[in-house]
Amino acid sequence: MNSTIKIICGETEVTGRLNESGTAGMIETILPVTGTVNLWGDEIYFTIPLKTGPENARDTVSLGDIAYWPEGNALCLFLGKTPISTATEIKPISPVNIVGHLDNIEVLLSTVTPGDKIVIRR
Repeated sequence: MNSTIKIICGETEVTGRLNESGTAGMIETILPVTGTVNLWGDEIYFTIPLKTGPENARDTVSLGDIAYWPEGNALCLFLGKTPISTATEIKPISPVNIVGHLDNIEVLLSTVTPGDKIVIRR
C-alpha cells in the first residue's frame, strides 16, 4: 500500500503517506473524508466514518505521525506535544493505531484553527 494522501485545511495542503497496516487500508477505502478540526495541544483530531479496534496500538507517537484513535473513531495528526506529553515523548490521550506519517507539518500547524474544515484524500 504506502499510499500518498493529501491533507487540505483551508488554503493549506500537505502530503502524507499511509503505511501498510490493516487500519490504514480501511482508511484508504473510505477516502476522501471530511471533518472538523479539534485541537488538543499540537494534535489535530477529527471524527471519521470508521469504527475499528486497536491494532498494535501505542501510547506514545512520533512527530508527524498520522494515527487512528479507536476510542474516539477519529483520525489524529501529531504536529507536536499534547497536554499530557513529557519532555521526551508525545502522548495521545489513549493508545492509537499508527497509520502513516505527514510531510511538512510546520505549515499545517501554523495555519489550522479549531472548527476549520479538513479533508483527507488520495
